[in-house]
Amino acid sequence: MSTDIIIVRVYDDDQPAGYRVLVDRLWPRGIAKDTLEHDEWDKDVAPSPELRKRFHDGDLTFHNFSQAYRKELRESEAPGALLDRFADSDESLLVLLYGAKDQEQNHALVLADVLAQLQEDRS
Repeated sequence: MSTDIIIVRVYDDDQPAGYRVLVDRLWPRGIAKDTLEHDEWDKDVAPSPELRKRFHDGDLTFHNFSQAYRKELRESEAPGALLDRFADSDESLLVLLYGAKDQEQNHALVLADVLAQLQEDRS
């Protein structure tokens, strides 16, 4: 079964329905934990603290960050476990929630691509 995977910034007003997963390691600033509509907070699919820090400090280009993050994801069982939990839900849309300001270069884009590939490999 092919499923749509989208990414949505937690601060956006338009929040679609679906299986909603916060994929940041840190809780987004300015959002109370009881106000964010989400099904789970999966820190295990977020970049490692070291990788996130190197990217945000400017030590890595987005390309290099993406390569390193993909390696972390390949070596982890977390992406597959997330897809399994999603498959057990009644939803047909996987919504990856993230807090980064940059909507064109962030970890959620990389994660969505990795999850889509993993899902394709499983079918």
